[in-house]
Amino acid sequence: MAPPPRVVATDAALALIERLRGRHGELLFHQSGGCCDGSAPMCYAQGDLLTGDSDVRLGEIGGCPFFMSKAQFEYWRHTQLIIDVVPGRGGMFSLDNGEGVRFLTRSRVFTDQEYTELKGAPIGPLPSGIIGAP
Repeated sequence: MAPPPRVVATDAALALIERLRGRHGELLFHQSGGCCDGSAPMCYAQGDLLTGDSDVRLGEIGGCPFFMSKAQFEYWRHTQLIIDVVPGRGGMFSLDNGEGVRFLTRSRVFTDQEYTELKGAPIGPLPSGIIGAP
């Protein structure tokens, strides 16, 4: 049995991802750690964000890679991130800014069984450099 995904998206989030992909091309997400835009899922065009050894890839939503810092992951490792959309302004550096809606991270704690299934499962490749850069 495959372990549960560490990050999932609601239908509303998937629709916004498709709209943004139509305007900006391939996308990626990074869960902000609290600076500038609080703790929000930030959406970028691939090639616009440098990732490195301090980031982990949690999975994908809508075909887009989703990253978080290793330090933040240590606090969130017991939770599944649920990316949703709510009315409001997006983060100042995120592509959802100006859409009238913004991405929002909800979460739930994995059950004991789910967490057992996740133990030993890779958290994703740890790419370095600019994702999607030519």
